[in-house]
Amino acid sequence: MFAVEVRDHMMIAHSLPRPVFGPAQGMHGATFVVDAAFFTEDLDADGLAVDIGLASTLLKAVLEPLNYQNLDAIEAFRGKVTTTEFLAKHLFDRLADEIAAGALGDGGGRIRRLKVSLEESHVARAWYEGAL
Repeated sequence: MFAVEVRDHMMIAHSLPRPVFGPAQGMHGATFVVDAAFFTEDLDADGLAVDIGLASTLLKAVLEPLNYQNLDAIEAFRGKVTTTEFLAKHLFDRLADEIAAGALGDGGGRIRRLKVSLEESHVARAWYEGAL
């Protein structure tokens, strides 16, 4: 399997209103380093798995609606616990939708797997990975 991985980041505010989250139950901020890995079984005629420029642009576009936002105030997240794992799956779904809609050009049709990883500190990260 070949892979191209691109990186960006987002800054958000949210609360995790369950006792298990201790002090994170209250409103707090987080800066996530976000990696998206696009997996293909082969390379195109230009020797590419995925166009890295298009992949970078796509990741930035998917992060933009969340960046500098209070996730508690976003209607789609109402009643959800926006853990790092939850956000990884949310971003995976948005990327998958955009890939299906052609955001990565012809090369997007060759993508077989996608992995979205959110690093919340130098000691903790979570991800969601699945087939497309």
